[in-house]
Amino acid sequence: QVQLVESGGGLVQPGGSLRLSCTASGIISSIYQMFWYRQAPGKQRDLVAGITSAGSTNYADSVKGRFTISRDDAKNAVYLQMNSLKPEDTAVYYCNFKYIIRSYWGQGTQVTVSS
Repeated sequence: QVQLVESGGGLVQPGGSLRLSCTASGIISSIYQMFWYRQAPGKQRDLVAGITSAGSTNYADSVKGRFTISRDDAKNAVYLQMNSLKPEDTAVYYCNFKYIIRSYWGQGTQVTVSS
């Protein structure tokens, strides 16, 4: 059974930093593309960042220069380093692993940016 477990969310002041982690079990993650999405209340789930199996990355314009996605295939994990956080970054963040037609989601972790 495949399971993705996220951690690292919480409450942080504007300008602060958080590091999200997502660890998978039941798969060999090295073949998967990995993504972080977020969903704010009343809004759709949006792509934040992605990383291919080769390590190429892409980011939403709203987080470029502030967020960094990385992966550790030895640990079946993907990370999202979030710096210079803004109130508009407040959302539930989800990790997603994709390989061809297979797609697995984490349960989500809340990030709240507020003073």
